[in-house]
Amino acid sequence: MKRTLSSLLLSFTLISLAQQGAPASPYYNGFNWTLTGTNLKDALATKIISTHTNLLTYTPGVWNALKIVDLDPVNNTDVLLVYGWENGTDADVTNDRSRNKDFNSGTDGDWNREHIFAQSLGNPDLGQLGPGADAHMLRACDVQRNSNRGNRLYAAGSGNSGIVGLNWYPGDEWKGDVARIIMYMYLHYGDQCLPTNVAAGTTAVSDANMVNLLLQWNADDPVSQYEDNRNNYLGGTPNSNNYKQGNRNPFIDNPYLATVIWGGPIAQNRWPAIFLDTPTFDLGNAISIYPNPSSNIVNISTDITLDQIDIITINGQVLQQIKKPAFENNNYTISNLPKGFYFLKLSSNTNSVTKKVLIN
Repeated sequence: MKRTLSSLLLSFTLISLAQQGAPASPYYNGFNWTLTGTNLKDALATKIISTHTNLLTYTPGVWNALKIVDLDPVNNTDVLLVYGWENGTDADVTNDRSRNKDFNSGTDGDWNREHIFAQSLGNPDLGQLGPGADAHMLRACDVQRNSNRGNRLYAAGSGNSGIVGLNWYPGDEWKGDVARIIMYMYLHYGDQCLPTNVAAGTTAVSDANMVNLLLQWNADDPVSQYEDNRNNYLGGTPNSNNYKQGNRNPFIDNPYLATVIWGGPIAQNRWPAIFLDTPTFDLGNAISIYPNPSSNIVNISTDITLDQIDIITINGQVLQQIKKPAFENNNYTISNLPKGFYFLKLSSNTNSVTKKVLIN
């Protein structure tokens, strides 16, 4: 058994190394990687839904799957525990990073199944079928730490996992994992699993259902070998002797897909041969100007980094040029403009868009 597990981990490693240059084959063969924004989101959703051919049972299916996919890459007798960070350096076992894979139950000191997308935060409740039994979303977790998180929303924080106000910070090691799981659930299950229902913070201009914090976490915390291992197993071909679902989490395969879909911080690009340049966006749809008309203040809202803002009069005179505008919570305010009709030229990389503004 030990030799089989070692061989399995080696094959996972070889597959993940291949992913550094190109999409996993044959899973993505024929996929149209020229798509961007909502079109890419919808196409990936179709892919992961259509290939999810094995619906696991919550019991015993998920238990058995997690004993395989959550194995510690350096110790195949243990599973890694989401939100944990140490082993044995203090008396608190609830913060353990790993535990014997067979110590699973609902009893304190064991591990159980943590819903990264909290079951009760689904609309409707995720239940124990379909989304509630999707092993891409469920993670091994200390029983008590699982209870401490409960159905708290994810929120900004730093360091180790824990309660932040009324919310929950998953920990520096786990925040990218959490973000990529929630993105997967949003694509797969749509309105039942909106990111805004499970994470706190401002939302992306490109999609009012996507929380900017998740895009930041996806960029800040690159994919680990552990994430690749579980994705490679679950995305394999299902049969009667395994717990494979048949579908993959695209955001583990390449976190940069989130950047191409929603914008925001530029995430790790694992396929440089596919995505050679920073993605271009329809700036007209990704930028909001309000109020318009305005009596004084004009707000520019976007999660795309703007290089320059030009305020141009109706006669074509550049009244003001703002380079590298400093946005706060994706918002920049222009004030004290004289009455009149203006054009705002907004530039990002090699792209620009012009918006009309009336000050009365």
